[in-house]
Amino acid sequence: MGAPQRSRDTAGFDGRLRQAARAPVVSALRLSAFRSLYARTVPVGAVTVVTGPSGSGKSSVLAACEALARLGGGEALEDVFADRAGGHSPYVPQRARPDPQGRRGFRLGCVVDGPEGTLSFDVAVQAVPELRVVGERLERPGGGTLLTTALRDPSRRVLEATCQAGGAARVLRSPFPDDRLTLPLLPLRVAGITEEERLLLDAAEQVVVALRSVFACDPDPGLMRRPVAVRDGLLRGDCANLADVLRRTRAECSTRHAALLAALREGCAGPVLQLRAQESAGGLVRGLLERDATGAATPLEWLGDGELRFAALALVLLTGPGVLSVDTVHEVPAARQTLTVLADGLDRGLDGRQTAQLLTLARRMGERGHVRLLATGSAGGPLAREASRAAGVRLVDLGA
Repeated sequence: MGAPQRSRDTAGFDGRLRQAARAPVVSALRLSAFRSLYARTVPVGAVTVVTGPSGSGKSSVLAACEALARLGGGEALEDVFADRAGGHSPYVPQRARPDPQGRRGFRLGCVVDGPEGTLSFDVAVQAVPELRVVGERLERPGGGTLLTTALRDPSRRVLEATCQAGGAARVLRSPFPDDRLTLPLLPLRVAGITEEERLLLDAAEQVVVALRSVFACDPDPGLMRRPVAVRDGLLRGDCANLADVLRRTRAECSTRHAALLAALREGCAGPVLQLRAQESAGGLVRGLLERDATGAATPLEWLGDGELRFAALALVLLTGPGVLSVDTVHEVPAARQTLTVLADGLDRGLDGRQTAQLLTLARRMGERGHVRLLATGSAGGPLAREASRAAGVRLVDLGA
């Protein structure tokens, strides 16, 4: 998205989406011991719906993916896993027993497919008595270990990293901090002179790019009803600034805006002729739906919660890093990124028709390699019912 690309037609747009299909993607989440989940591998496809009864761990799957994304972006453990009180961490499984030193923690990871093949990455985190990484492993399943890190001396706040070089293990000279992942830091510590070093850096880049290409979305209708200031037009996770984004997409992304308009005609009650944003003298903007040729308009804030959530989720699925407030990997071309949208309780407030429309839209974008969807829904709810009969949707039932 941007001024130089405004005149490109739909065919060019679709071509860029198909090119993005070669981008690194998370193909599975590995939850060895995370919250209520033990030894669980959750496959992730272009469209994945996780269902199950209350307490089965649906939200934990998305929380793990979002946590890995933030860690892959270089965030510190304290910023990602700071939710704890009284010395307890909600990320540590309740039945996890402390070791002889009283330490307790959790483990999570992922499988990433991309230009370097299939890679597996896992990280172990100590949560009690203090947050610190105690080990990471990057490997090719069936093809050997590329990198391991370990906390050799608990009295020091550093990790020792070991990589494969010439068929033998080699300890990297510089230690790594224990308050964040090693993978994003490798380009700063590994020169990439030898073939083994270049292979390691390429593999690490594939995992980092896949992890950072994540957008957690939970539209809040209450916030979306308020006029918002005209700013950068990047959609936030709560979608409170939806009107500002509509202002931008209508001016700069005519193809995507037209696709959103078509989706709203299917998902909203009553006719929808046009969708636009209206700016006021105070620098605020609100969204409007034009219902007929007379110009009669319905403010978006008049829509029901379900229609507002539907509009926001449809916009998310139709856009990408250029429109969403996501941790864009600036050093990687957009064509090498495929965005993964996380939507916990996707069908909350939606009827069956709206849910089916979102799944259809997600499947279309997933087939083009533009956006992938990882969503959760209640067992027996609209999303679970639609996913069970929709082709191209991977249904994961945690209660099975």
